[in-house]
Amino acid sequence: MMKKYVLLITILLSSFTFIGQESVDSLNLPNKVVIGVTPTPPFIISANDGYRGLSVDSWELVNDELDLEYDYKEYETLGALLKGVENNEVDFSINPVTVTNNRMVRMTFSQPYYISDTSLAKKTGSQILGYIKNIVSWKFISAILVLMAVILVFGFLVWIFERKKNPEEFGGGKRGILEGFWWSAVTMTTVGYGDKSPQTTGGRIIGFIWMFMAIIIISSLTAGIASSLTVQTMNDEIGGIQDLSNFKVTSVKSSSAEELLDLYNIKHNVVENEKEGIALVENEQTDVFVYDEPILNFEIERRGLEDEIGVSTRSLKKDYFAYSFPKKSELVDKINPVLISVLKTMEWNNVVKDSEK
Repeated sequence: MMKKYVLLITILLSSFTFIGQESVDSLNLPNKVVIGVTPTPPFIISANDGYRGLSVDSWELVNDELDLEYDYKEYETLGALLKGVENNEVDFSINPVTVTNNRMVRMTFSQPYYISDTSLAKKTGSQILGYIKNIVSWKFISAILVLMAVILVFGFLVWIFERKKNPEEFGGGKRGILEGFWWSAVTMTTVGYGDKSPQTTGGRIIGFIWMFMAIIIISSLTAGIASSLTVQTMNDEIGGIQDLSNFKVTSVKSSSAEELLDLYNIKHNVVENEKEGIALVENEQTDVFVYDEPILNFEIERRGLEDEIGVSTRSLKKDYFAYSFPKKSELVDKINPVLISVLKTMEWNNVVKDSEK
């Protein structure tokens, strides 16, 4: 998946032609810059000796050519980081920030350095437990009750005609009604034991009608029962963003995923980071957690929850991660050409490949 996105970025970047590009030596760059970050594995990982991750690697490759002095300024949340960039508290941020229309009004972005997807994480659960849960569900029970009611109706009609002229097979009273129910069930399932059969004209007419109606009725009811026994299928499948309205949804505050949910008026709760979101899914306090796919995968793997929580293979939207700058920052025009050049190198491709391992 990552290889495909790297190839796409390379194709996009190859379409750019920079005429009269300034040499690095001629750039009017500050002596030292402040870079805003917030831990967002696998892109920004806090370590004892500083920071590492895909975004850090991309910046270090860029700075090999720019040769700038820099310090990191850490923010606790994504929202605080974005406000810091917007308010010129830092020179720029290398965090994986998705370029959106709302954000472009507030800040400036570099060329994308990584293409990803907004996806969702949800509890996978045990298939056996899912079947058991669905068997005792009202949908399954109601289908069985309807089936039994139809069988009883035709059994009762046959008993009405047979109770006097064929008492040895259908008898009278409650016992006869139960015998009629048995005959109706055997006829519907085409088992045909032959232990009971209508002898009267009225009984045979009812039997004839029931034989043909049973074919239609049993096929419809069987489909309903099979549907109720199917674990996590049509009703639970999320094929698009609109389907999320049927679930309890959570996302990260101030993220592009939250902007997407707001755009489609999807009711949702927010958390400060991916750790809190995955914890809610693990504890079944939310149905789905919507966020960036690589971040979801990393956190699930880090916590060893691969057998409990899965990430949907369906993309809710495409994300383009870029460095973010304050509005009218001159740095973006100076960093962009170098960033684009770096993204075409084998060094960057190797960084992405190593992150897949």
